[in-house]
Amino acid sequence: MKLNWATTKLASSKRKCSDCNKSFRIPKLNVVTMHMQPNQRPIQFNLTSSSPNQSNKQNQHLLLFRSPPPSTTTTTGNTTSSRSRSRKSAMSASAAAKTQTPSSSSSSSSSAFDMSTGFPPKPSLKPDQLRNCVQALNFFKAKQSDHYSLIEKEFSALQDLRMRASEVNNSCSVAKLHVNCRKNRYSDVVPFDANRVIIDPCKDHRPSAMGYINASFIKAEANPSESVSRFIATQGPLPETFEDFWEMVLQNRCPAIVMLTKLVDHHRIQKCGDYFQAEDGPRLFGNICTVTKKITTTDSSLVLRYLEVNREESEDPPLPVLHIQYPEWPDHGVPYDTLAVREIFRRLCHIPSSKGPIVVHCSAGIGRTGTYCAIHNTIQRILVGDKSALDLAETVSTFRSQRMGMVQTLDQYIFCYEAIIDELEDLISDSNIQKNIKWRVISEQIGRTPIMSTTYKFFKHNVQPVLRVFESFNTNFNLTLKYN
Repeated sequence: MKLNWATTKLASSKRKCSDCNKSFRIPKLNVVTMHMQPNQRPIQFNLTSSSPNQSNKQNQHLLLFRSPPPSTTTTTGNTTSSRSRSRKSAMSASAAAKTQTPSSSSSSSSSAFDMSTGFPPKPSLKPDQLRNCVQALNFFKAKQSDHYSLIEKEFSALQDLRMRASEVNNSCSVAKLHVNCRKNRYSDVVPFDANRVIIDPCKDHRPSAMGYINASFIKAEANPSESVSRFIATQGPLPETFEDFWEMVLQNRCPAIVMLTKLVDHHRIQKCGDYFQAEDGPRLFGNICTVTKKITTTDSSLVLRYLEVNREESEDPPLPVLHIQYPEWPDHGVPYDTLAVREIFRRLCHIPSSKGPIVVHCSAGIGRTGTYCAIHNTIQRILVGDKSALDLAETVSTFRSQRMGMVQTLDQYIFCYEAIIDELEDLISDSNIQKNIKWRVISEQIGRTPIMSTTYKFFKHNVQPVLRVFESFNTNFNLTLKYN
């Protein structure tokens, strides 16, 4: 339905927008004319009250527009959890993020990746995707309704299915070889032989090592969609495995690396080696050269690094890699909100699986790594209509069959549900805004008057499909009208 508005101006007045706080001039309106269709007879309704006791209400101001002003930020309701909203408020009060740009050329070279500091925009959903999200959201929320007791039972059942030590030894023979033991950060967290990542053995000059690196291919489906990411879950690289790590990235053409740990924790225990170089510039690992072109810190404490990776003296173009570090995620714990984790998802979900697997690591490469992979994978599968994505326990069980211990704790398992629910709520809310025509009515302290009551009845009974009106109704009478 196309709506065209015409107004009869009586005067103009300078006002401030309640959202962006900018001054602008708006007309004092008496009559609004609405054209329901281009050739239809206009319908007029009077905004001026005929009641004598409403004489002080004559100067009503009605501002209608199809979308918010460019500088306006629209609040969409229940888009995140209360923890996420508190985090957003804290971020808005913080100082601007710092960005390091080593050279002017780095800006153009990093154009393939979004290096902005703000939260990435929400994708526009197709009707079937919106329907899938609504169904999944209702399903996951139902599991939260009983104070997580169903979720706790699910995780308890998962723990009962863990592999015994003898089964692990039989399934991880290459990792247990003496020549490879020094390549494992933790002796009890090693990859299975069946799906371990194999790098070019000639790089090690020791055939007995069998191209070993402590890393595993991870996927939830036998035949994944192009829209569903593939992962490599790995440990935080050790100094002796830096070159192996970058060799793995080059061989598999990995477009992104997600690092979910600090280099050193608050107990001064090293959790990961500095394989990426915290500062900008080139660095050499054996015959592999990495160049950090740009470093950006986002509003949610993510550190984005745009890197170019290539073999020394190679004439091939370098491999562009987006490195995302989330240093605030505690070991064996969870963040206090889901915002940063969902931001990582937003920055990576558009990368097709044909571009290569996304590398995800923390320290051991199972707890925080498994949690992120489960969140990312579940949301993507919901969007493509995979009903099996609703079984999060089965997803985690599948991941554990590919790398031991994925999603280590109950808190991490619950966090998966919270992040998925928050993102689905956000996607649904955003879709409604993008799908519908947005109207904002701003008035100055008029409250519930007969004038607006008449206006409300007009919209309710004359505009189809049904309008949802007065979504926000406060003392300043700010309300958002949405067409479904």
